[in-house]
Amino acid sequence: MQPLSAMVPLHVAFLPDNAANLLHLPLMNSVTSIAAKSADTSRGILLVAGSALVWSFGGTIARFLETTDSWTIVFWRSFFAAVFLFGFMLWRDGPRGTLAMFKGMGIPGLGVAACFAIASTSFVVALKHTTVANILLIQAGVPLIAALLAWALFRERVSAATWGAIAAVITGVAVMVSDSFGGKVSPIGDGLALLIAFAFATATVITRRHSGVRMMPAVCLGVVIAACVSGVMATNFVVSALDYGLLFAFGALNLGLGLALFATGARLVPAALTALIGTLEPISGPIWVWLVHEEVPTTRTLAGGLIVFTALVAHLLMEWQRQNR
Repeated sequence: MQPLSAMVPLHVAFLPDNAANLLHLPLMNSVTSIAAKSADTSRGILLVAGSALVWSFGGTIARFLETTDSWTIVFWRSFFAAVFLFGFMLWRDGPRGTLAMFKGMGIPGLGVAACFAIASTSFVVALKHTTVANILLIQAGVPLIAALLAWALFRERVSAATWGAIAAVITGVAVMVSDSFGGKVSPIGDGLALLIAFAFATATVITRRHSGVRMMPAVCLGVVIAACVSGVMATNFVVSALDYGLLFAFGALNLGLGLALFATGARLVPAALTALIGTLEPISGPIWVWLVHEEVPTTRTLAGGLIVFTALVAHLLMEWQRQNR
């Protein structure tokens, strides 16, 4: 007697065409599903890479501004970003969907919004006191700082390899910050860069603990908070026509468009790969400022940044391999 696997083709041969096709549907659907998933992943990679590239021009745009009041810059950047993000949500989700997303944020969403308001404000102020390279390279350690916070607050398990990477990041940041002790850069700038990193890391931990938090409305609320606070602190809202154009690009395109690309693409790509692609920002940002404004990072910034970046990339590659397995 033939095994069942050998009999199936014979039975299929005597079935009507439609019935035979029905037997092949599961296989066809599976192939179609794999192809669709591959296309989604490719699209997600392009979107996340695009967001990192857009964000990397932030320091270069800021260096062109003639306005000296940091609070004025924060206000207009946040205002244009809020208008862009709100308009994007209305276009994508409609009025009811947008309202539902804001209502569904809850306390975790407010926490993420507060973190982003602190980070976006500190970024602009820090640019007045330190180099773009210092800010971006310290921020590169955010995924590992988030792992450290999750362990300290919630006792999440941290592997030996991750502990090693965290130690390397702390060492690299210490090397970069040591420049402020020698007077080469302001300790205020490095302090704000560290605050930015911890704010983003906290937002990362909140999002991981509460996976239902929607990034777009939370960040939109964050820039609204930043606009309100800076609006009270600003001494003058009038800027030159050129600065208005630059502030629009700094807010709507650099911040708003970058976030829209990231939020759309990050859902389609594994978390470790998303973070790995995101390292394009700390790599590209200092290069643009160096090419356009001839802002050369100090030796310690480059050395410390290399330590941080190497530890981060090594950790993310191992995490990506683990997820694939």
